[in-house]
Parts: sequence; structure tokens; C-alpha cells
Amino acid sequence: MASTMVSLFTASVSSSCSRSSPVPDGSILRSSFLPIRASPRLHSPANCKSIIWRSHGRHAAKKTRCSMPKLENENDEVCELVSGTEISLGEGSDSIHAYLFNAVKNNNGTGILLLSDVFGFEDSFTRDFAYRVACSGYNVLVPDLFRGDPWREDRPNSDFNRWISSHYPERMQNDITTSRDWMVDELSSAGISKKLGIIGFCLGGGRVVEALAQDQGAHFGVGVSFYGTKIDPSLGPSINVPLLSISGDEDPLCQVSHLEDLHKGMKDSEMVIFEGRGHGFAHRPQSPEEDRDAEQAFLFMRNWLHDRLLVDT
Repeated sequence: MASTMVSLFTASVSSSCSRSSPVPDGSILRSSFLPIRASPRLHSPANCKSIIWRSHGRHAAKKTRCSMPKLENENDEVCELVSGTEISLGEGSDSIHAYLFNAVKNNNGTGILLLSDVFGFEDSFTRDFAYRVACSGYNVLVPDLFRGDPWREDRPNSDFNRWISSHYPERMQNDITTSRDWMVDELSSAGISKKLGIIGFCLGGGRVVEALAQDQGAHFGVGVSFYGTKIDPSLGPSINVPLLSISGDEDPLCQVSHLEDLHKGMKDSEMVIFEGRGHGFAHRPQSPEEDRDAEQAFLFMRNWLHDRLLVDT
């Protein structure tokens, strides 16, 4: 059944949306991101700079200085084939654009919803990351949360608050629900009843928390939040599926203490905090040192998805 996922998502390609994507719709993609290596170079335990909090009960938490992900070799040839299609979801004024990545050779029949940072679904860093997730066998949907109006780096910072206030939280949450329901319907039409995963960065990472609390495990089976912003810690007890939070201890937009408050009330969660890292390092690294930590963060995420979406089901 998993092999049918390559041609599963058959929604009509939007003819009116922007084609600023670096690749044409329906093409076979090769990522400009660093390729997944067969034997990734990671920090040795002595040099590992990540701290992990594990929670397995309402008041139980365990903190470890360093924990290396269990790695399995990736087949680069299998990972080379990913198809990409720009699509339109919903109808009328409620319709939104999205980009869908499908694993071609190694499709596992599982859907992932990926929520972008403020730079939107066409941002090259976000699409490269989504490509890499699809390389692991998933079908990854990246919705346009900002309805064609993402934040641009050439805009003055003084405009940011006005810009973000124009994107109402209720509308954004409705668009996330529309994207979720579309993926569920497409999977169901192929006879697949697997739970979805949800990943988000920055503002999208905060929306992961809200989506999981609202969903109550009905459709999502796991979540990963990278340095989520505008998080409401009181939602922690409402999340009943595994959540992984990844951030840096020098991120002023996603403070460690704020994440700790969120995870206190959760039954199955982990926090991975990278020392010396600020905002955005995992999906838009700016130095060789951040590249190494970004690779490790990706592996933490990949294993989290695999163990809880594929192994536990």
C-alpha cells in the first residue's frame, strides 16, 4: 500500500499561484541542502553540546548531558528521488496554496505537515528541509500560512509587528486544519489510516503546539517543534501525543524556561537544547559549526518521527 503514495495526492495543480519556486511543479527534485551522508559526522559524546530533557509522566523528568541519536545508514540513491507539486487546498476565499513533496522510491505511506517560519512556504531553506524529510520516505505538505504575504528580509524591522498582526491566529489555525484534513482525506482515499506527523519552525513551531492541543491525538500522532515562538505553556497538559522540542540556549525568542513550563505537564516529550545556539540554526545554519548542530538536530527529529510514527504503529 505504501508504494501507492507516490501517486496518491492528486489534487489539481493551481494555475493561478506564483511560480517563484526554484523547481517546476511535478518535477523530480534534488535538494540544494547538504546530502544525507551514509555515515554522518556527529559530535563525539565528549564534545556533544546538546542537553536533553525527557518526560514520561506528569511530574517526572530526566535530564541528560548528551545522548547520541541511534543512526541507521541512509541510501543516497533512494533519497535522490522526490517529486514536488504546487497545489491548491480548499475553495473560494478559504483556499490556500501549498507545496507537496512525495518520496518516490522509498515511500512509507505516512504524511507530514510542515509549518514554515515567517519567511513562508516558498523559502528555499524551508523547502530544502522539507525535501530532506521526504527523502526519509514521507509525504510532506508545506502550506502557505501567510496567504502570499510572508515576511521579507528587505522590510524594516519596525514593520514586523504590523505585519504579523495582519495574519490573524484564528485564520492561520483554520488553514492548518484545512491542510491536515486534506492530507487525512488523501490518505483515507488510498485506504491508509496512519496518523500524521507535524513539524514547525519559529512561528510554525509555536503553531505545532496549538495544533496538537486542539487535535487531541485524533489525526496527529507526533510533533516536532523547532524553537517555537508565541507558545502558550498552559497547553502542555492538553497534548497527549509525543512532542519533541529542539532549540538553543541562546535563543531570545524561545527561552529554555518557557519550554520547560510547556513540557512539565506532558506525559511523553523530550527537549533537546543546543548550547551556544540561537534562533533558526537547525533549518537555516549560518556557519560550519551550526551546520554540524543542524545535522544532529535533523537526526534527532528523524529518529523521533521514525520511532513514533513507523515503529510504534
